[in-house]
Amino acid sequence: MTTASTYPIGTPGQPWGEAERQQWRARQPRLRSYSEDVLPRIAALAGRFERIAYGRLDYAGETYDLYALSSTDWDAALPAALITGGVHGYETSGVMGALEFLENHAGRYAGRVNLLVAPCVSPWAYERINRWNYDAVDPNRSFRADSPSTEAASLLALVQPRAGQFRLHIDLHETTDSDESEFRPALAARDGKPFEPGFIPDGFYLVADTENPQLAFQQAVIAAVAEVTHIAPPDPDGDLIGCPILSDGVIAYPVRTIDMCPSITPAPYVTTTEVYPDSPRATPKQCNDAQVAAVCAALDYVLSR
Repeated sequence: MTTASTYPIGTPGQPWGEAERQQWRARQPRLRSYSEDVLPRIAALAGRFERIAYGRLDYAGETYDLYALSSTDWDAALPAALITGGVHGYETSGVMGALEFLENHAGRYAGRVNLLVAPCVSPWAYERINRWNYDAVDPNRSFRADSPSTEAASLLALVQPRAGQFRLHIDLHETTDSDESEFRPALAARDGKPFEPGFIPDGFYLVADTENPQLAFQQAVIAAVAEVTHIAPPDPDGDLIGCPILSDGVIAYPVRTIDMCPSITPAPYVTTTEVYPDSPRATPKQCNDAQVAAVCAALDYVLSR
């Protein structure tokens, strides 16, 4: 286990500067391809949805075009749903689940809801299987007007013209063993703080908005996902990732206070999925299927209201 005092970058107790960020970047090789894994599937969907180029990342000469897919017959009289994946690039089933939903399930919602889907918000991080962007910034703590994350700022600009139309935003994530072995120690080192070990839940859970948890909505999503994969039990302290459990598999964060992705619209129904891909009880297919089940259950619940 890496700790703050042994993390290979930085001086304990001192936040990183540019030299440390450069050292960190040098440790992030490209491990997979956005242009091979994601862009062809987005292109294949362009005949059924409007493909929107909503930004471009340029990191030291490496460029990534950002794409979303929208209902072609957007009707302002209908409710709208925002689906986001890959805000953290290493959370694979968020990207794949968003794409599989569009490919195999979105058709049954045509004429009932306007869909806007950003399947891979952070392609640089997707390729490096990392939580942060090129600047060692967490996009999912950066959704604000003065965002330090180009990924977050670009998504905000895409969404804002239609923000008031959204009734649902579901953001597709994972909690991985590498959160505890790499990313939390890296965060502590980056910020010059001590690393405090935590506990990784074995199973699926949801993160609601503390200010508006909509517990019945969260429970409907949990019930659907439970048919696909197991729901995370409480940790030895009776919590999940240090948070009190509101209901089976449901915790809450103050999403607007900490600038999380589900804060970018005033949608009354928001949730963040957390799949556990490292569980011996879950396969990659189950992880993708769990994301799709969550999206469909969320849409079904909102449309029934």
